[in-house]
Amino acid sequence: MYRYGYYGMDPTYILVLAGALICLLASARVKSVYKRYSAQRSMSGMTGAQTAQRILQMNGITDVTVQHIAGSLTDHYDPAKKVVSLSDAVYGSSSVAAVGVAAHECGHVLQHHEGYLPLQIRTALVPAANIGSQLGLPVVILSLLLGLSQTFTNIGVALFSLGVLFQIITLPVEFNASSRALKMLEGYGILGAEETSGSRAVLNAAALTYVASAASMILQLLRILALSNGRRRRR
Repeated sequence: MYRYGYYGMDPTYILVLAGALICLLASARVKSVYKRYSAQRSMSGMTGAQTAQRILQMNGITDVTVQHIAGSLTDHYDPAKKVVSLSDAVYGSSSVAAVGVAAHECGHVLQHHEGYLPLQIRTALVPAANIGSQLGLPVVILSLLLGLSQTFTNIGVALFSLGVLFQIITLPVEFNASSRALKMLEGYGILGAEETSGSRAVLNAAALTYVASAASMILQLLRILALSNGRRRRR
């Protein structure tokens, strides 16, 4: 690591840059697709909030509330509070994009209601993943810079791996929620077939951001593993 620094370039940064580029491209894609379909009003005229309430009603779920939350694309479902929070651009909008996002969050409600295993695993991982994401990389870097025991480096790698695992388990959760959403939108007559394809485009673009995030974390993990192995070889 010191040798790389001496020459002014750590080649493992390529992995970090690649991850950042992937995330930027995915973010740009979802913003572009969402902007396109947020201008297309659904024929039913139902808003995001009405869509969520309709889906909950159709599934006999009465203990989940739908609320407005500030921000852009801040939509989420809180299983602990049983609240679907819809953002400014979704709650009161009747666009194909807004309806799709609202249905997606209700997909998470159904996962929670049915005890969908990947969601349960992801929820259980949240505390450990937060700690791992925040402390894993700093522990590895400090261990390498200060020449601490390999044990400390391994601990940092293990912590960071928890964050990576969380990102990976998030993928089936998000894809499944989108699949449920699209089936309900068409099955409940909220969107027509052509409109559903627009919502599908929005949800697929959003899913890419989760794929990009997971890929970025994996590349970062490969980087710290490379740094750790490089140190081990020099000893």
